[in-house]
Amino acid sequence: MKSLSIYIHIPFCVQKCKYCDFLSAPSTPEARAEYLEALKREMIKEAPAYQDYEVKTVFFGGGTPSILEAGQISECMDVLKEYYRISADAEISMEMNPGTASPEKLRVMKRSGINRLSIGLQSAVDEELRMLGRIHTYAEFENTYYAAREAGFTNINIDLMSAIPGQSVEGWRKTLQRAVDLKPEHISAYSLIIEEGTPLFENIESYPAIPDEEEDRIMYQDTKSLLKKQGYERYEISNYAKPGYECKHNVVYWTRENYAGFGLGAASMVENVRWKNTDDMTLYLRQQELKEEVQKLSKAECMEEFMYLGLRMMDGVSCKKFADAFDISMDDVYGDVLKRWGNMGVLECDGEKVTLTDAGIDVSNQIFADFLLEENV
Repeated sequence: MKSLSIYIHIPFCVQKCKYCDFLSAPSTPEARAEYLEALKREMIKEAPAYQDYEVKTVFFGGGTPSILEAGQISECMDVLKEYYRISADAEISMEMNPGTASPEKLRVMKRSGINRLSIGLQSAVDEELRMLGRIHTYAEFENTYYAAREAGFTNINIDLMSAIPGQSVEGWRKTLQRAVDLKPEHISAYSLIIEEGTPLFENIESYPAIPDEEEDRIMYQDTKSLLKKQGYERYEISNYAKPGYECKHNVVYWTRENYAGFGLGAASMVENVRWKNTDDMTLYLRQQELKEEVQKLSKAECMEEFMYLGLRMMDGVSCKKFADAFDISMDDVYGDVLKRWGNMGVLECDGEKVTLTDAGIDVSNQIFADFLLEENV
């Protein structure tokens, strides 16, 4: 059977973080219940389109999906199990913030079939957490982490964030060390991007200085070296995992496999057709005019994505897979680009695959932009 991944968007949170530009907001229990009914209707309505697919990953994202009641999480899982063919070894992940899941809720989540958690720590320094608008302290994060282990979760990711205003190199090292001391299976380490329209962006002058370029570079190097020493393999620009614990769901995005998104604003791509759901809550609750921006991707667009998404991964892009997918060699399409960046020492091509070098990761966005093509390819 063809494979499919499913993303389920829960656009609610206890409090919106000051750096967040995701589609999410605080809500009432009544609003969440109404949304959940619409979400289940959508999943049931769309199920016939995927009867020939086997679901290999599910990801509950947000927002803060763990804000739902335990019973509501079980209801979502029950719909998935009844209407979709879920692989016996499917990776089923849920994002959660510390303090939003009691020990009992964690046990219910585990029994319902969720087998991977992604917990947003961001920083082990309480002052930094307060500045970012996080709802928890480091101690509360630890309590949640240990409760998850006690509930039986053996696959946990911890999200970390560097280049926070006022953050020192030593502060970042403390956060990294505290994270690895807990021995999670996966660590995501991102550099803070201050997005326009967020409270952090609008009031940046009232915050401590952002780490300068040299400090940011040291943090980047510390992340690589410390995590490697602790047995975490870097498999994507910002993601590290113990062997066998790479996030299967995110790999689907980077390798352009099929994924269907359910919920407000959720994105999908199935058989090279891309679309997103409306981000208008009123329309979504009515299940009217749900799909927007439906686009059949051209061959050129597929090749572009194959390259700049695939290059995010440390394994790089396979020349053979490119040729098999598009019936043309990578060199015929991108020979000049590969040669130019290769001569600059930021790309490597051994005849079998193309990968970014360490220097290439630093300028990856510039490199990715060079893989855009004219439509007549």
